[in-house]
Amino acid sequence: MSNNENRTIVHMDLDSFFVSVELLKNPTLRGLPLIIGGSSERGVVASCSYEARKFGIHSAMPAKLARRLCPQALWLKGDMESYSKYSSLVTSVIEDNAPVFEKSSIDEFYLDVTGLDKFFGCWKWTNELKAKVMKETGLPISFGLSENKTISKMATNESKPNGQMQIPIGEEKKFIYPLPVQKIPHIGEKTGQVLKQMGIVKVETLATMPLKLLQNTFGKFGMVMWQRANGIDQSPVVPYSERKSISTETTFTEDTIDVKMLRKKIIKMVEEIAYGLRSQNFLTGCVTVKIKYSNFDTYTKQATITYTSIDSDLHQKALELFDKLYERRMLIRLIGVRFSNLVHGNYQISLFDNIEKKIHLYQALDNIRNKHGESKIGRAL
Repeated sequence: MSNNENRTIVHMDLDSFFVSVELLKNPTLRGLPLIIGGSSERGVVASCSYEARKFGIHSAMPAKLARRLCPQALWLKGDMESYSKYSSLVTSVIEDNAPVFEKSSIDEFYLDVTGLDKFFGCWKWTNELKAKVMKETGLPISFGLSENKTISKMATNESKPNGQMQIPIGEEKKFIYPLPVQKIPHIGEKTGQVLKQMGIVKVETLATMPLKLLQNTFGKFGMVMWQRANGIDQSPVVPYSERKSISTETTFTEDTIDVKMLRKKIIKMVEEIAYGLRSQNFLTGCVTVKIKYSNFDTYTKQATITYTSIDSDLHQKALELFDKLYERRMLIRLIGVRFSNLVHGNYQISLFDNIEKKIHLYQALDNIRNKHGESKIGRAL
């Protein structure tokens, strides 16, 4: 861990962000078990209050099960525009104060405060930043401070709600070893079940397992888990820059009027850039389709949508725009698709009214793309 000895990394996370925003909008809901998401028979939980968590409710849980566990809970549909607005407010406060920061999701940040100990003291400085975020936005926020991103994130999670924790250099293993393996970032329920079947329940056990065995069982992620269980994480804090849009377009070798082929091409392009959205933790609120005819006349049509990064939602809107746009029945030279009005967030939190199976489907598809490449799987056309 000598490569990380001089680093000081802070992880900051807005506590139950969606719920906290809803409470700012309606303080009378404070203290009630709240669930945000689709309450229909096939809906899922996007987020929930700490009062609801006491009943065993968690994000991505089927609404049917959540209602059974806590029938008295109050369901809220969710308001991505408000969440985006408050996320931007917090980002502005951090941007004005932090030397280097990374916005990893709509409600989560990493800060590299290496060197501040010489001037202010990293612990004191981060506590003051936390107080400033709470004063200027009204939102509770927790943070963890250590020498790397993994330990800091785990410290944040252990300090919630509205807490703070510092793990001094050299005490990383003392902190993480007693914790369940699911406390390690990105070890989900399924991986946790496999580890449990192998007799691995605590982080300490995972840290002492033969690395080759973990690699044979989990592939590349076996190495990642072993490193994190041993407190090793050399990943840098990537400086934040707000991306405004993501797009792709295709110029045909021969101009075409084959509408069936053009619609298939649009679906393929949507899949490509929707995967890009999800891999970078973005949602889009606007879809634009572009057509360039053989005489080089160019036209675009766009539509505002509910924030999402789900292929099926975006396919439908893009094809609707293409059908409205393609009126001249002239040969087409180029088509393109652009997603804009981007906000940070993952596809789970955009699925306020979608079924749990759809969440797992897109997780599985993205895992295959991450492991084997984007071209290895796609919609049958």
